[in-house]
Amino acid sequence: MSTPRTALRRYRADDGVVLSADVGGDPAAPAVILSHGGGQTRHSWRGAMRRLLADGYQVINVDARGHGDSDWSPSGDYGIDRMCADLRGIARTLPAPPALVGASMGGAASLLAASEAGVAQALVMVDVVPRLNREGAERIVAFMRARPDGFASLDEAAEVVAAFYPQRPRPRDPTGLLKNLRWRGDGRLHWHWDPALVADPDGVAEPPRFTEKLYAAAERIRVPTLLVRGMESDVVSDDGVEEFRACLPALEVCDVAAAGHMVAGDRNDAFNDGVADFLRRHLPRP
Repeated sequence: MSTPRTALRRYRADDGVVLSADVGGDPAAPAVILSHGGGQTRHSWRGAMRRLLADGYQVINVDARGHGDSDWSPSGDYGIDRMCADLRGIARTLPAPPALVGASMGGAASLLAASEAGVAQALVMVDVVPRLNREGAERIVAFMRARPDGFASLDEAAEVVAAFYPQRPRPRDPTGLLKNLRWRGDGRLHWHWDPALVADPDGVAEPPRFTEKLYAAAERIRVPTLLVRGMESDVVSDDGVEEFRACLPALEVCDVAAAGHMVAGDRNDAFNDGVADFLRRHLPRP
């Protein structure tokens, strides 16, 4: 599949933070906003973005505040309400409500945004439910809080990632990690995210703190909703899925075998097929 043309676009949030996004497709086509998980960047969606563009959608693939090429929040505001407001602001630049596709942190923010009337036409949540498996969620937070002193080399960073996520084979060429790392003035590589993201006890780093907020949002949802779950994930449990379904009886679930929490990266073709089928039915193209 050839790589569709995209352009880098900046969106200014209502608090002045500038968000960077790759945008492609016909501006008149139904739109999909992609929101990555905590500690990731928009580059985690590169395969999904190619597929959605090929399917005829307009796609906005955004770096969350404090991540990638987006600004860090001067006030350290990375709460779930703030992330939701950023998505809502982007959605309202469009001629019609988009579909929101969010993974983990981005999925939680997308759920909140989609619970507001007129913001979204459809919602896809990737390996996130209101009540997460605490052990799995805390493992992610611990990874993000580790190594504040950075890494001496790219190989050192690759070893740490391989130890954290052994389900995925370590790539022979680790240069892809440079999308997630930055050289700083100390001569070391550091993760691209703002450390304040995981220092704030009221931010997205602590899923149990906003569980009830997400349940309340789920009860307000009036748009078609899909949960894509990695069957080897330690973040979403069977009980968590059933509790979510109790709040949202019309919930559709796509289980992806041999995938962990990072579903799109583990089984990209299966992930893309599940999302494409859902959008074909609920976000029709002319």
